[in-house]
Amino acid sequence: MAVTLADVAARAGVSSATVSRVLSGNYPVAGATRNRVLRAVEELEYVVNGPASALAAASSDLLGILVNDIADPFFGIIASAVQGELEGQGQGEGPVPRKLAVVCNTGGSPERELTYLTLLQRQRAAAIVLTGGAVEDPEHSAALAARLRRLAAGGTRIVLCGRPPLRDGQGGGAAPGALLTVAFDNRGGARALTGHLLALGHRHIGYVAGPAERTTTRHRLEGHRAALEAHESFDPARAERLTVHGGGYHRSAGYESTRELLHRAPETTAVLAANDTVALGVCAALREAGLRIPQDVSVAGFDDLPFSADASPTLTTVRLPLQEAGARAGRLALGTQPPPRGGVTTIGHELVVRASTAPPRAGG
Repeated sequence: MAVTLADVAARAGVSSATVSRVLSGNYPVAGATRNRVLRAVEELEYVVNGPASALAAASSDLLGILVNDIADPFFGIIASAVQGELEGQGQGEGPVPRKLAVVCNTGGSPERELTYLTLLQRQRAAAIVLTGGAVEDPEHSAALAARLRRLAAGGTRIVLCGRPPLRDGQGGGAAPGALLTVAFDNRGGARALTGHLLALGHRHIGYVAGPAERTTTRHRLEGHRAALEAHESFDPARAERLTVHGGGYHRSAGYESTRELLHRAPETTAVLAANDTVALGVCAALREAGLRIPQDVSVAGFDDLPFSADASPTLTTVRLPLQEAGARAGRLALGTQPPPRGGVTTIGHELVVRASTAPPRAGG
């Protein structure tokens, strides 16, 4: 039996008129009430019936790009590359946009991610590109998968860029080619970076990880641990003691985590950071402690963001082709590039060795 407006109202504990106001978006509704209604819509998988449903099935010229932080170069580069693919060729006046790109800044909030997807569904977005690592929370993962299935079923093309594909069964019901993924080899990149430090002779390698609930954090940490475990000097207790989880992918997280790391393991001779921005905080904390880079402690980042080559010393890192990934995600979103077999494209990485890493000092 089809879910009705009254069913949603009963689940949310509000009137049918309030549900209608929330869905239409034309009337002011308290934030807590709106959230209850949208949660009920999600849980009941409510779809507007009648003429409105036919209208919702139509596609607009809007393409949504969801990012964690538009001020972060990682997301800015990807979003810019996606938008660059939306420009067609004009008649003498240069490229002209083929779609309207709307960048939605989630601030890393799972709730905002779901809300923006709802808003884009109401606008009948032609395509949506979700960037950055996914939150590893079963409840959110299930809600996200359900939202993406409904969008795909309604004709919206979905591209996950920089995050893993939906697990088997989560994308059930979506049309072939409607749910696509452009993924990074985070495990392989972290393994190569740790292998570089091991080859230099480092054995006390600190790791400043990102937020524990993010897929990117887990995959990079798994790659780091895999390199350690493959080495004859591996000590699981030491590896655990030398790992600190930061509160985010920002400079202050690297700074605070490195202070904790030096207190916990003053014998540290190298530090791997969750990304290049975190590595800047790592360097600041090391200098504050009177340690030289790389003479006393080597430092490495991840992503090869534009400032990495201008840092002092220049930063050893793993280069992810963010521009290429964003452009490919844009073409897949537009349907101008054939979807990959299995729906997943994995973008490679490159180890970039610069001045911030060197062999440990004698006895290190």
